[in-house]
Amino acid sequence: MSSSTAKSPTSFPTPPNYPMPPLSSSPTASPAKAPQTSPTRLAIFASGSGTNFVNLVKATRDGRLPGCEVVVLFSDQPTALCLERAAELDIPAFTLERTDYPNRRAFETAIISQLSPYAPDFIALAGYMRILGCTLLESYPERIVNIHPALLPAFPGAHAIEDAFLARVPETGVTVHFVDAGIDSGPIILQQSLTVDPDWTLEELTTNVHAVEYQLYPAALNKVINRPQQSD
Repeated sequence: MSSSTAKSPTSFPTPPNYPMPPLSSSPTASPAKAPQTSPTRLAIFASGSGTNFVNLVKATRDGRLPGCEVVVLFSDQPTALCLERAAELDIPAFTLERTDYPNRRAFETAIISQLSPYAPDFIALAGYMRILGCTLLESYPERIVNIHPALLPAFPGAHAIEDAFLARVPETGVTVHFVDAGIDSGPIILQQSLTVDPDWTLEELTTNVHAVEYQLYPAALNKVINRPQQSD
């Protein structure tokens, strides 16, 4: 490992400030309204193409995930397509490479430092291909969520769709769960099953699993973020 100083993160453009809507010109006084709560701030981690990232951004804008805004994307891969998609969607993004840091703690400390200005309430992993360490987990306790393309506890790990295909299971699905120190072992938030057509190719199975992901992830985050407040 080189003893050189860690590289500065690559940053991407921040979105423009949108103008406030004009005040009503009506002379009639409107009844007082209760103050609106600020939207929940969501950071997304991704390592690849970013299709789930794009889906979540769109969900916050089309009403499927109300009361939430995606405030930043982080990627550990500086050439990942998700970074280009973030720019197209006017979402701030930054990237850091693990190889620039002597250990996982230093790497995650740098991530937390870059996240700090965005003050995320939750982190959603969307194809982020690294196991999280205690530094991130302790900084965002029970506030990091992951999506996994199988019905956990079946087929944990990075090749779940292929593993299910090779096992010739009649049913698979998608799981959204909180992240803990294990591998795909945190408390489950939501699951959705998918009946497998025995004639599907691996590509067809993958396409159908992804279609379930795009429905389930916004619904699961909505369940976490917009859960009713319990009265005393």
